[in-house]
Amino acid sequence: MRKVFKLAAVVSAIGCVWLAGFIAWNWAPDRSVAELSARWAPPPSQFVPLQNMQVHLRDEGPRDDPLPIVLLHGTSASLQTWDGWTAQLKFSRRVIRMDLPGFGLTGPFPDNNYGLQRYSRFVQELMDQLGVARFVLAGNSFGGQIALQVTLDQPARIGQLVLVDSAGYPLAPTSVPIAFQLARLPVINLISTVALPRHIVEKSVRNVYGDPDRVTPELIDRYYELTLREGNRAALTARLEQIKSEEMAARIPQIKVPTLILWGGRDRLIPPDAGRRFARDIAGSELVMFDDLGHVPHEEAPDRTLATVLRFLKM
Repeated sequence: MRKVFKLAAVVSAIGCVWLAGFIAWNWAPDRSVAELSARWAPPPSQFVPLQNMQVHLRDEGPRDDPLPIVLLHGTSASLQTWDGWTAQLKFSRRVIRMDLPGFGLTGPFPDNNYGLQRYSRFVQELMDQLGVARFVLAGNSFGGQIALQVTLDQPARIGQLVLVDSAGYPLAPTSVPIAFQLARLPVINLISTVALPRHIVEKSVRNVYGDPDRVTPELIDRYYELTLREGNRAALTARLEQIKSEEMAARIPQIKVPTLILWGGRDRLIPPDAGRRFARDIAGSELVMFDDLGHVPHEEAPDRTLATVLRFLKM
């Protein structure tokens, strides 16, 4: 018995040493907004006070646009994921994009409430503050799920809806980025708040691209550094625990606004069957599949995906 206890003590000691070494080697404490802003919030970025947060957003294009386009990013992304679309849209349309609470430079909700209704109120109140009554709403992944909730809550405010590899139904992934897996693991998710290997972020981003060779070092920098914004890692864990899709799935057929559904045929996080289900459930909607793209087709191939959106918007 003594030998067993001695062996257990040795194994435990080795484990502690390994863990300490891992944390020391991959030490990545939170970074302040001030540290990150120089690189990730140059003009036209601005910070708008709302709900006891400083919301990082970009509001570009003509102010007389009667139906601005509002863009919502997905989990662990940021407003920069829409750079490709915005570069073209802003010359003829007002384009509003923001870092959603819990992500990017906006950081966590002060009340730690990450329910869909909470996000829906946030989007609506931000539009109120910006003086936008009606708008086109587009969202990718979790941003698509928020877009669905806003549309269900306030259908009269939504002129058109664009879903890009949207969440909304119970997930049935064939592959989940490792960063998302770690965020769900007790103890491990606590360690990840102070230690984050850059290669894990790189592997996660490459996992959601149809062609991983399109992933650039600067893209990895963006995902990695904005994940380190103070509070974002704890917020991700809380959000993954709180968001449920079962109730929303039953309400999706209630959506009546004109809807375009874009999907990456190589999406393994939310596979194409979900896109086909949206097309069945939302009457009159249009589904466009991009066979070679992954979970973030707007980021991976902005010109091709935007061409479909422009046709839908009749621009």
